[in-house]
Amino acid sequence: MSQAQLDSFLAIGVGFAVAGFVMALYRAIRAQPISFELLLAGGSTGMLAIPLLAVAGPGVIMRNTIRGRRYEQRKMHFVAMATILASLWSLMIGYGVMQVL
Repeated sequence: MSQAQLDSFLAIGVGFAVAGFVMALYRAIRAQPISFELLLAGGSTGMLAIPLLAVAGPGVIMRNTIRGRRYEQRKMHFVAMATILASLWSLMIGYGVMQVL
């Protein structure tokens, strides 16, 4: 494996870890899971939800995907597309966090 591939895998892992941390922190503070419905709140709550969901987005997508597959019997190709989307989003977050650190 090349160094670029290893960096990419590390960035995906860091991105999912940061997303999971933000989701757990939100749940500890508010006692409810984070969701994209925060954007519908409007006003300052909706504006504050944008950076929060930008970081926690991959975790929210994966949580909803796993629940949808388990309880709603969604098709496997939907799960694969959602996983790819969440992984790419996580990759970008991971690279951003790695640049900051």
